[in-house]
Amino acid sequence: MDTTDNILAAYAERYETADFLRDDPSLFMHKVEGTANRETTAFIASCLSYGSRRQFFPKIQYILDVSGGDVHGWVLSGRFDADIPDDGRCYYRLYTNHTMNVFLHALRSMLEEYGSIGGFVRATAHDGLSAVAAITSFFAGKNVGPIVPKDTSSACKRVCMFLRWMVRSGSPVDLGLWSDFIDRRTLIIPMDTHVVQEANALGLLNGRCASMSAARRLTARLAEVFPDDPVKGDFALFGYGVNKGVE
Repeated sequence: MDTTDNILAAYAERYETADFLRDDPSLFMHKVEGTANRETTAFIASCLSYGSRRQFFPKIQYILDVSGGDVHGWVLSGRFDADIPDDGRCYYRLYTNHTMNVFLHALRSMLEEYGSIGGFVRATAHDGLSAVAAITSFFAGKNVGPIVPKDTSSACKRVCMFLRWMVRSGSPVDLGLWSDFIDRRTLIIPMDTHVVQEANALGLLNGRCASMSAARRLTARLAEVFPDDPVKGDFALFGYGVNKGVE
């Protein structure tokens, strides 16, 4: 390994720990029980994960509270209509109650047809990229607006993050619920502007655009360091960002 590769490997080991959960939206899926319930909780949490954690963490926690910890049952039964009614009030930033309500009805239709989000992905995808495509296509067909990207032209950071949570096994952070039907080597790095900045600083990328093509290029580079588990590099880039200019 070269120096950069050694840095990445060290940071990945240092930051992929249970302590990482404390300030990360992956925390919420660890608060509930049951495979389908964890999937549903994780997907909603990932969709709400943008902006300030101080602001979006309470919005995710609200859903756990009103559902009594049974987020899957709350969606499948339609009980969300009472807690997040179809009106124009703000839920979180650009998401109104109406936006959320339409999204939850779309998710409910998926659960009714396939039993669970995992059931949907098992039926419609065979690897990481096709899973991103299947999820975005399904919700685009339901006109859910900005909560889920309409296609894979963008980096689809939150969908890729959700898939990391679901697929990677043997992790204190990620659940690995789908490790038997999606190979973790096919996952795409969750990419946003911060990841692009860290990747450029380390010489892993040359460009400023957080696109799916850039995410795939970065994933391919990370596969040189973590050949069996490229998105382990997500923890490495996080660690590098935290420590840049400190160590």
